[in-house]
Order: sequence, then structure tokens, then C-alpha cells
Amino acid sequence: MTAPAARPSSSLHTPPLPHARPEQLGLSPARLQRASDAFKREVDKGTVPGVTLLVARKGQVGWFDAIGRQSPASAAPMAKDSIFRIFSMTKPIVSLGTMMLVEDGELLLSDPLVKFIPAFANPKVGVEIGGRELELIPVERPVTIQDLLRHTSGLAYEHTGTGLVHQRYQQSRVRSRKLSNEEHATIVAGLPLICQPGAEFNYSRSTDILGRVIEVVSGKPLGSFITERILAPLGMAETGFFTAPENAGRLAEPFATDPWTGESTQLFNMLERPTMESGGGGLVSTTMDYARFCQMLLNGGTLDGVRLVGRKTVELMASDHLPPGCRIQGSILSPGHGFGLGFAVRTQTGLAPFPGSAGTFFWSGIAGTFFWIDPKEELFCVFMAQGPGQRDYLRTLVRDVVYAAVE
Repeated sequence: MTAPAARPSSSLHTPPLPHARPEQLGLSPARLQRASDAFKREVDKGTVPGVTLLVARKGQVGWFDAIGRQSPASAAPMAKDSIFRIFSMTKPIVSLGTMMLVEDGELLLSDPLVKFIPAFANPKVGVEIGGRELELIPVERPVTIQDLLRHTSGLAYEHTGTGLVHQRYQQSRVRSRKLSNEEHATIVAGLPLICQPGAEFNYSRSTDILGRVIEVVSGKPLGSFITERILAPLGMAETGFFTAPENAGRLAEPFATDPWTGESTQLFNMLERPTMESGGGGLVSTTMDYARFCQMLLNGGTLDGVRLVGRKTVELMASDHLPPGCRIQGSILSPGHGFGLGFAVRTQTGLAPFPGSAGTFFWSGIAGTFFWIDPKEELFCVFMAQGPGQRDYLRTLVRDVVYAAVE
């Protein structure tokens, strides 16, 4: 039987969030227009085919624009209901699902991963010897659920480095969409950890493993669980691990060749149902669908009279969980930031090369999607694009131009 989450249909409609004029929300309409104009220039320069930009404040949407084309192979304009691969913006949804199980008393953040997935009974840390071989040493403590949520598990991603552990990932089948979540977890469990649990922040396949934990604890496929507990209650009717054939005309696509890197752009087919429901990066969604998720978080776990999680749970998720002395590997976290339970968290107003408030939490997708939630300003933004090579530039640009509109 097809899981309800897996196949959003064009017969379903996501209820829009309430709208208001920008000036009623303390936003400058002239400056928001400048924000849209900035992305229109990027489209005209050939940086990205098209984007959507939604800005909400004080519980209402003050700006929602669709700019450029939906696909470089079509003349169809970008639409507010275009469908995007959101990749790692899947992680906050699955992280929330994990915390719902914590609230249910089904698991603890301190629980060892092996309690749910026996394949992780004997992990080893891979220590490079002379850059040519790995020495496998025992772990000093078990990997926990909290480690998975904050990416201190010692797991890795095959694309975040070139070391010997990364090479082991590259040589494995972890990227196959034909694996089940159980098969994927078994493969990852057989790979060496890149560090001792808790010692480093390494962006990784941790949330994919959380997806399998959810399946084990709930007894349901990941897609069914997140639909029943998150997507359906929020009215996120067009979010799933693939979309229906009748939505083929609504798919946002990238340039076949990246205009900045010159590399071929190869993203998964949104119409193809994968075997693996990737908790770390498998969902497709629309701008308004994700906006409803953001508004729920900004509200402290509730939307339209439906409470998904408690206010203190959202506060816990949106706090920095990186322990003292934890080394931050890679450049995915900007200065002045830590990481919570599923999101990056801004810890200081300064240091970062873009505006924002301490306490802001956010994440993005590798193909160019991005959101942030600023509780201090009662503001969130959802930005959607399919421009992998431009993602870092676009994420910074959107913060610059949107914050300029806050009165």
C-alpha cells in the first residue's frame, strides 16, 4: 500500500497562511521590491532559472513572489506552487518527528543508537595513518540520539571531504535510492566513524539514520509517520518523497550545466518513487508547504489550533547543542553559529558575514532551497531555487536583502 506522504496529488491543496500588507507587519514594501529585483537580476544574468521568495512576520505573509522561469527547458514562469527538491530541508522535519517520539516517551535523547539499530553495536573510529591507511580504534562512548540530531555522531557524508573515511563512503552504495532505510543503515553501520562520538561536528548521514530509528520505534515507514504526525496536521499537502505524474508541469529544474562551475547538474527525478525514504534529503515540497512548517515552529509548535510539539521542545531544538571543545569541521557553519537538534543556530549577532539576530535558526538544501526563522523579529523567510552551484551565494544574498526591509 502506498504511504500517504509519498505521493502528493494535484487534487490536494495546501491552505495558504494569512496575508497582510508589508507595512502592517513592519516591513518596507519598497525594500522588499528591491529584494525581488535583486533576484530578477540574477535570473537575467543566467545565474539561476528562477526563484520564489516568501517573507512572513508577526504571523502573516507580507511578501510572496515567484521570479524567472520554472525550468530552463521551458518558457513556463516560476509559480508560487512550483515543486522543488528540498534535499536537506528534509532534516528539520525528520528531526521534529524524532522529538515527537521523545515527547511520547518512546525514546530519550541520551539513548544509544544501538538500542534501536543493532548493526551499530560495535562501531570503530577510522584514524588515518600517513594518509594512506586507516587504523580502526574502539569508540570511547556510544553514539546517541542527540549525537545524530546535532551531527556529532562521527558519521560522515561522502561529499564533504576527501579523507579515507569519506572515500569509504564514496565506494559504498549509500547514495542509492534503491536501498531500503534498513539496508542503508546497515551499510552506514559498517563504515568507520570519522571521529569519536561528541568530539566533532561533521555534517553527515545522521538524519537518514534517524529516519530508520523512527521506523523502528513507530513500526511505520518514515513517509507514513511524518505524514500522519506532521504533514497532514499542518496541511502540507504537497510534500512527500516523490510527486504524482499529474504534477509534471510544476517541477522546478536547474540548468543542465551549472553556469558557475561548468559541471553537469544531476538531481533526482521527482516523479520517481524511491525505495529509500531519505530522512536526510529526500523530500520534495512547495514554498507555502514549507512556510506552514516554519510558522508552526515560530509559534512554538502549534499552527491553526493544532499543536505538534510543546513550546519547550521547540526551544530545546533551537538551542546550540555543540559541547565545549567540540571541533566544527568544514565550512557549512558560519562564524557565530552552533547547531541545535536539526537546525543551525545563530549564537552571536556579529561574526557572521550576513545580518540576523542571535537565536535565529535555519537550514538549507544542497540544490538551493533555504529557510530561516528569527524569533526576536517574529520573522521567517522561505527561499526556493534549483541552483546547486549558486546556493551559498543565494543564501547570503537573500538574508541581506530581506533584513534590509525590516523597519
